[in-house]
This record gives sequence, C-alpha cells and structure tokens, in this order.
Amino acid sequence: MSAATAVLKAEFRLFVREPYNLFWIVVFPTVLLVIFGLIPSFREPNSGLGGDRIIDVYVPVNVLLAMIMAGILALPPVLSGYREHGILRRMSTTPVRSVTLLAAQIVLHFAAALGSALLVIAIGRLAYDVALPGHLSGYLLALLLGALGALALGAAVAAVTPTTRAATVAGSVIIFPAMFLAGVWIPVQAMPDVLQRIVEYLPFGAAAQALNQAAAGGWPDWTNLGVIAAWAVALITAAVRWFRWE
Repeated sequence: MSAATAVLKAEFRLFVREPYNLFWIVVFPTVLLVIFGLIPSFREPNSGLGGDRIIDVYVPVNVLLAMIMAGILALPPVLSGYREHGILRRMSTTPVRSVTLLAAQIVLHFAAALGSALLVIAIGRLAYDVALPGHLSGYLLALLLGALGALALGAAVAAVTPTTRAATVAGSVIIFPAMFLAGVWIPVQAMPDVLQRIVEYLPFGAAAQALNQAAAGGWPDWTNLGVIAAWAVALITAAVRWFRWE
C-alpha cells in the first residue's frame, strides 16, 4: 500500500467519526431544501424569477451550500488542529509528506460535498419535481469551480488561524456572509439589480449564477466562471503564502 493510500484510509476513518462535520456537509443542505419545499408559495411559479418556482432556484443554491460548508466550516479546524498539535511537524520526520495529509483532507471534504450535492439534486427531483440540470457539463464545471473556491477559502482561513478554536470562530463568522452571497437568504436572481451585479463579482454569487444558468439548460456565463476561477487562484496563492507547518 502506498503512503498516500494509507494516509487517505486513515483520514477517512477519522473523518467518518466526526458526526458534526458530516451533518453540516451532507445533511444540513438537504434538510434546508426540504424545509423550503414545505412552504407552499415556494412551489408556485414566481413571475420575479421568470416563471420558475423558488424551490427550483434553491436546488443549485443548496448544492453550492454543501461546498461552502465543507470548505469553510469543516476543513479549517482540521488543518489548524493538525498544526496546533504538532502533527504536521512530526510527519515531516517520516517518509510521508505533510502535503499528502492535506491532499487527503481536501479529497475527503470534496467527496462529502459532492455526495451532498447529489443528495440535494435527488431529493429536489423526487420530492418537488425539480428538473435535473439541463446542461450537465456546464453544471459540473460550475460545481467544480465553486468547490475549488470554497476549499481555497477554507485553506486560507486555516493558514492564518493558529488553533482549532480560532479556525472554528473564523469559519463561523465567514459562513453567514458566504451563505448570503450564495443566495441562501435571498436567491441571487431575486436581489435588486445593483446588489445582484455586486454579488456576481464575488465567488459564491458568481457560482450561484453559473449553477442556475446550467440548471436551466444553458452554458454558464464565462464572466461568472472567470470570476470564480480568479477568486480561487487568488485564495490558493494567499493560502500557500501564509500557510505555516508549525
């Protein structure tokens, strides 16, 4: 067994023993969608959304929410905790590179978020007759870029928070603006025009728009995709520059 595989298996066992993280990544987005679906007006066509139902719009939003929960709320405390307890420093004396541990964490959090996204789409389809994504390749691209942006932001938070408690506090502070930008409180399409234009130049607002465009059957706007990619590159660069192993 390769070192990378061994680390991934060990981290997977630890990951599934954390019900708190699994709830927020996998369960919470679906529960929120079900709650929204129980509101009768959310199941009726809305003229402000071009005839779409609010529940139709909230499926892409909750898909993005799974990525945000994984990247911002769950990932930073794990990385900061490994630094706080000297695990990264101790691993530097073994054949296993610290970057292998980080890669394993990113893979596991992304996999959990992807599973949550599939669950949200399935529940939306089966419970509320929400159409499946009309442009699958565009949807997957927007999903991958959105996940990259969320994980990059989480890595940047972990880079500047020295302890698990600090990472948890920082994630809790950031998560609410991130949810607003993703359209959890108000769908981006329903925001006032000026606010919508501002939000579209921020990572999660652009991701929400790109996912919604692909869900409706069109290719996501290149401007939205470019905004997500630019933010992801900037955040990854910041995380690499600021990150400390000890």
